[in-house]
Amino acid sequence: MATFVDRVTLHATAGAGGDGCVSIHREKFKPLGGPDGGNGGRGGDIILVVDNDVTTLLDFHHSPHRKATSGRPGYGDWCNGAEGADAILAVPNGTVVKDYLGNTLADLVGEGTTFIAAQGGKGGLGNDALSSSKRRAPGFALKGEPGEERTLILELKSVADIGLIGFPSAGKSSLIASISAARPKIADYPFTTLVPNLGVVQAGETRFTVADVPGLIPGASEGKGLGLEFLRHVERCAALVHVLDCGTLETDRDPVKDFDLIEEELAHYGGLSDRPKIIALNKIDLPDGQAMADMVAPILRERGYEVYPISAATHAGLQELKYAMARIIQESRKSAKKEVKTRIILRPVAVDDSGFKVIANEDGSFSVVGEKPMRFVRQTDFGNPEAVGYLADRLAALGVERELFKKGAKAKDEVRIGLGDDAVIFDWEPSIEAGAELLAGRRGTDRRMDNIESPWAGRYVDEAEAQLSEDEIALQWEYNTVDPTTPRIEGE
Repeated sequence: MATFVDRVTLHATAGAGGDGCVSIHREKFKPLGGPDGGNGGRGGDIILVVDNDVTTLLDFHHSPHRKATSGRPGYGDWCNGAEGADAILAVPNGTVVKDYLGNTLADLVGEGTTFIAAQGGKGGLGNDALSSSKRRAPGFALKGEPGEERTLILELKSVADIGLIGFPSAGKSSLIASISAARPKIADYPFTTLVPNLGVVQAGETRFTVADVPGLIPGASEGKGLGLEFLRHVERCAALVHVLDCGTLETDRDPVKDFDLIEEELAHYGGLSDRPKIIALNKIDLPDGQAMADMVAPILRERGYEVYPISAATHAGLQELKYAMARIIQESRKSAKKEVKTRIILRPVAVDDSGFKVIANEDGSFSVVGEKPMRFVRQTDFGNPEAVGYLADRLAALGVERELFKKGAKAKDEVRIGLGDDAVIFDWEPSIEAGAELLAGRRGTDRRMDNIESPWAGRYVDEAEAQLSEDEIALQWEYNTVDPTTPRIEGE
């Protein structure tokens, strides 16, 4: 049974928002006291929180589907619905959040760092919140929005100061067991270490963490062995320690060759070539091991590396190695800038983004795509004609009708809001209430005014008056005592 999991798929479903309430206040001697419908409650979020007590993603491996509770609907007497409870998910320090395409969304480092994996749906407005001077008693309310559903990839990159790398059976597990309280599995066969192990090392006043990475072999950066799975655990390390086996019984291997092969794999993996490196020549407790260390140490020192002959079994040379690692850690911490805990990738929206886009399809129909119009549709109760009219007003205020007019849409053309099976399809009919700004010319020449019995239909108006609404024009005529049935020429 797996006990260490460092890569999982998380299916996060946030809670839906509660529906708004349609209600009219009633009391004695006041049967129609105005709208008093409350708003629906917000749906709960899915939130990832870094917890240092959590060291693996095993919980998500067994339970990949996580949901938050939904908000409650609003009530009469101005009572808002209760909000849904957030689902707080603990993740290890160093968890990287990616979408299903592999794009990094957040890099969670530091105790208490949070990231909203899925946003809860907003609650719908009740008819009290929708009332205005022009809409005194709305007979509708907005529906709550569904919660966000996301499929995310969680990857764990261990947060360690020093990474131990080397061939299988080089003695990395024995070394971390000798210098820390970690107790990894140790045996005399390759690939004994199947998961990274972390240990805390104290050298003087400096305390740091060391990661034991499973053995690397040629081709590890391309997926051979276990290297590709666990090389990411050394990406955060300030320094790397090459543990070279000076007592190997394989005749085709020697420490210098092993070092060159591992360096080649690090170069192919990328991003690790600039790390300070220390070389530990292990197993000098063996007669052949001491002789091999004496032979290869000058070669490696000529290349500019610090070389320390050690024995993880007898603890020979470990004190010098620990203080060498501590010195590098101190220098790294001094030069490092103050670390910002939360690393979240921000993709700001362009300043000229209207929130939607109109697409002219080849079949003569038009598609409206964008978050705002789709949100308006999700909030609309299509069984209520008044709510549908409010949707038309919102789309017109957003500029959807104007953009459809520019794209060449005509009355009765098919318009889809959204994509796929969730799209709302209707026949476009430009309306005066929702799209008066679409008029191509003077009101008197607008074809939509044909066959409408109106006292001011067919009359000419000036440019200033063309910008007024019908109610504003009628109000002017009322105060100016002008007969609206009398046609007048522009400029009179």
